[in-house]
Amino acid sequence: MKLLVLVLNKEEFTEQVLERLVELGVAGATIIDTIGMGRVLSQEIPIFAGFVDMMAGARPSNKTIFTLVPDDSADDIREGVEDVIGSLDKPGTGILFTVPVDYCRGMARDLRETPQEE
Repeated sequence: MKLLVLVLNKEEFTEQVLERLVELGVAGATIIDTIGMGRVLSQEIPIFAGFVDMMAGARPSNKTIFTLVPDDSADDIREGVEDVIGSLDKPGTGILFTVPVDYCRGMARDLRETPQEE
């Protein structure tokens, strides 16, 4: 299984992205409100005030979505997300990445590679 993380810069697509995740078999996710480093630097540290101008497509805030997915579905999910929000190669769209998960407890069994005893 993999942890899939999507930093969605275009917050207006949050509902559509979640709908697509459900269509692709994602049973649950955690969504948090986040802000990027550029915004913090430009607002909190005066010396970096011009930093935000250098960031292509910078947005004031974003949504970060975390979910666990089977290994073989990560590519389909990436494609589904890009169908909704556009290419992730375009600056300001978002960032999507996966990392392998070698242990998880408390999730539905269908995501586990080996069933665990109860």
